[in-house]
Amino acid sequence: MFTGLIETIGRVVSLKSGRDFARLEIEAPEIMGDVKIGDSIAVNGLCLTAVETEGDCFRADVMAESLRRSSLGRLRAGSRVNLERALAANGRLGGHIVSGHIDGTGEILSLSQEGIATIVTVGADRELLYYIVEKGSIAIDGISLTVMGVGETSFTVGVIPHTSGETTLTEKEPGDIVNLETDIIGKYTEHFLNSKKPKKTEEITLEFLAENGF
Repeated sequence: MFTGLIETIGRVVSLKSGRDFARLEIEAPEIMGDVKIGDSIAVNGLCLTAVETEGDCFRADVMAESLRRSSLGRLRAGSRVNLERALAANGRLGGHIVSGHIDGTGEILSLSQEGIATIVTVGADRELLYYIVEKGSIAIDGISLTVMGVGETSFTVGVIPHTSGETTLTEKEPGDIVNLETDIIGKYTEHFLNSKKPKKTEEITLEFLAENGF
């Protein structure tokens, strides 16, 4: 589990693609002193597992489903990526609950200034917008942000200068693709409301077996 508070910006060293997978190598000297093989690291919001570590770099395998759902396949050597290690049990949940499981992608439509804030408008499919609510939480490339407004084809967020300086979001340009993860609590709530609870199966006991001829 993650919080959406980015720890550092890493640099893609290489992205080696196979027919239905990719191996990503990322340089991240600020966090590598504490990264072990098997650790979960959110890369632009996508939860990946460090399968190799070497010096200031870690490598992670990306399966086909992750490539389909996210923008990771668009990365190139030199790309800057937002990184966050998994939340420690004794840490503060400063952002919101982020699973690192991307729902889909959005497109940057515009960036504008409003006082100290950068207002970012992101276009998204209706299926994703359904789960995005005004004043709710959204993770964009792994960054926990508050939704300012939602329209029929897009939503807006405001980025304060600190977040702008610590992440890659305001480096984006119109047309760039970003990873989106909607609020997991809303998805679970919808599932429970729309699903029928399965009937409890009868416990198998010696009496049950005897009654059924065993």
